[in-house]
Amino acid sequence: MNSSAVNLSELLTARLEQQFRAPPIESLSLDWCDEYGIEFKVLRLDLIHPLLGGNKWFKLKHNILAARELGKHTILSFGGAYSNHLRALAAAGNLFGIRTIGLVRGELVQPLNPVLEFAQNQGMDLVSIDRKTYSLKHTEQFASSLHKRFGDFHIVPEGGSNDLGIQGCSEILDLIPLQSVRKNTVIAMACGTGTTLSGLILAAMKRRKNSLNFLGISVLKAKGYLQEEVAAKLIDFVLEKKSRPIPWQVVDRFHGGGYGKVSKDLKHFVEEWNRQTRFSIEPVYTGKLFWGLKELIKAGEIPRGAEIIAIHTGGVH
Repeated sequence: MNSSAVNLSELLTARLEQQFRAPPIESLSLDWCDEYGIEFKVLRLDLIHPLLGGNKWFKLKHNILAARELGKHTILSFGGAYSNHLRALAAAGNLFGIRTIGLVRGELVQPLNPVLEFAQNQGMDLVSIDRKTYSLKHTEQFASSLHKRFGDFHIVPEGGSNDLGIQGCSEILDLIPLQSVRKNTVIAMACGTGTTLSGLILAAMKRRKNSLNFLGISVLKAKGYLQEEVAAKLIDFVLEKKSRPIPWQVVDRFHGGGYGKVSKDLKHFVEEWNRQTRFSIEPVYTGKLFWGLKELIKAGEIPRGAEIIAIHTGGVH
């Protein structure tokens, strides 16, 4: 590793100590849990930093280190008009002195919405990409055209869904006191790309924490897609290490109509939660997670007496 990567690593460590806080695990008393003897806890990743709260920082951390190690001073990534990923990348770029470019799917409508306005104010260069071209973002030809246009950069996939993102998300398991978890503990999170879930499962495999159960609630209307995505991300490690399987699944019945969509039942649940509970949630990620958990508990798909540790992965929209 060259000196620039070492220096950035030291900078990141210092900034983490100075600006990031350890997330609390809050216990909540909820009627729909108490009725079934279920202990409901929330890992508040949303509180680790005012601009980089949630799982987005974990997806970006090792991508930033890799960019510096390779001598790249620009990070380019992709997202929609309300992308929490681009918002977080812009904030990280501003915090660590890295140029960021956000390729936004569709037209950049003026005035910009709050997410894109924030990203732009953090110094991100926003570039509109039509939807047909955007669909080609994984091709070598498209990557080549980007390098011709923007020069040298480190590319991060949409949502931070690469191996470096998984590596960062595996560190989230360090924030859960595993010595106190029970055999019927369920660690649950909302899933958009499966990166966070994959990282946590891999971390549990490496530590042989086979008593943990992992549950992803898909925010996408794409039956079976994330189950396959996560399985594909895990297969190399399973085959190489011959690891014992970790119980996990992705449930895709609580997407509320699709990514960014909100059904009447979901809307009602989020409104009730925000009236009755000490912290608010949004309907795109955490709202779907908590709504899904409630319905699974009522349906008996989460056993009585279980402990649930739900990960609040942040997100402002």
